Amino acid sequence: MTLTLTSSRRAGRELVECADVAAGLDRLSDAVGRNPRACVALGRLLRQTAALDVEAGLAAEAAVYSMLLGGSEFARWRAERPVRPVVSSERPFVRVGRAGERLDVVLDNPDRRNALSMRMRESLLEALQLAELDPSIGQVEMRGAGPVFCSGGDLDEFGIATDLVAAYLVRLERAPWRIIDRLRDRVTARVHGGCIGAGIEMAAFAGRVIAAPGTFFQLPEIGMGLVPGAGGTVSVVRRIGRWRAGWMMLTGERIDAETAVRWGLVDQVDRVDPATPEFCGRRDA
Repeated sequence: MTLTLTSSRRAGRELVECADVAAGLDRLSDAVGRNPRACVALGRLLRQTAALDVEAGLAAEAAVYSMLLGGSEFARWRAERPVRPVVSSERPFVRVGRAGERLDVVLDNPDRRNALSMRMRESLLEALQLAELDPSIGQVEMRGAGPVFCSGGDLDEFGIATDLVAAYLVRLERAPWRIIDRLRDRVTARVHGGCIGAGIEMAAFAGRVIAAPGTFFQLPEIGMGLVPGAGGTVSVVRRIGRWRAGWMMLTGERIDAETAVRWGLVDQVDRVDPATPEFCGRRDA
């Protein structure tokens, strides 16, 4: 994969804006030096997903992600990170409400920055299946409770799968982002705070993404020896092209809301209030 960096803010999507081109090249070199296998896998994957339909692209992503779970680079990342037990909770991690034809879907585990755990993923899948099955739902609005929209996958669950084939199949069949894509003309994602990993990967499937001022976006998976695994190699590429997507994924660099709207990662920067416990179903939201 070839990336061309430029300091111009008027560059087309095949070029990557970078205020300091020399520093940008150093970041790319560091990323490849630390996790060369994940970087090569990502480059080849992005060439594929740019030319595939959504279902085929997600299948390709799931295969590469599951392969890298068994790799030495991910094993090193896990070994360097303190192991914390997965904390169980009985409270719902996704809240759903109805206001007329609008379905409100709120990621609601603010103590964990709305990290996408297996439980949250399953609850989100159920909520979106409801919207897909009910033709009277004309709009779906996704928000996050607390300081951020979503901090990405739950790191405490990374690597706990012992059967990588099963993990691949789950990633194919239990992926809520597949439904977001099928419903995209009805879905608005209102994001705020941080939109990391799965947070922006999922949101990018929505037909409309509105970001609060100050929101940042980041794809850090290469630093873990992985590739994005929540549809980002499809959704982000579709919005900003594989070159800028590749830059975000290889470097893990944060981009701000203004850059995101200029690139097309989001559609609008506007006020987005974090969802409160009373939000779901409110008609004036």
